[in-house]
Amino acid sequence: MDGRSGMRAADADREATAERLRVALDEGRLDLHEYDERLVRAYGAKTYADLDEVVADLPGTAPAHRAAVAPAAPAAPSAVTDAGGTVVAGGRGAGGLLAIWSPWLRVAGILTAIWLFASLGSGHLGHYWPVWAIGPWGFFLLMRTVGGGHHGWRPAERRGRARRDRRRRR
Repeated sequence: MDGRSGMRAADADREATAERLRVALDEGRLDLHEYDERLVRAYGAKTYADLDEVVADLPGTAPAHRAAVAPAAPAAPSAVTDAGGTVVAGGRGAGGLLAIWSPWLRVAGILTAIWLFASLGSGHLGHYWPVWAIGPWGFFLLMRTVGGGHHGWRPAERRGRARRDRRRRR
């Protein structure tokens, strides 16, 4: 046993070994059960020899260009914008409208069902109280849908574009 193998391992060494095991799991070199077993052994290791034994059959970490997944092709823009970033055509397909309105529709349906069951239970239709929750939200969504969403705030895609434009000007 050489001098290093008998030395006590530190928490940082255990963490580095755990990270190496995680990378091996991500690369498909270990299955989940074996990863779990080795992780327990790594955190229970007292010496460098114990840590070396946990990763002895694993290759070193692969270079980033070999281990990384290739980036996906950029998605086609969903809207046509002018030079200032203002939407001039498209931008809200059926999927975009559904994404904007579906949470509101779900909440409106749930609150209306609660109101209906409560009204039926009491024997008379009471005041439609869900309007206080879904009314302002619906008005905001309507303004966003009709007006393009430029009412004092910028959608996420425009915020990112504005940051890139500021960086280019510097």
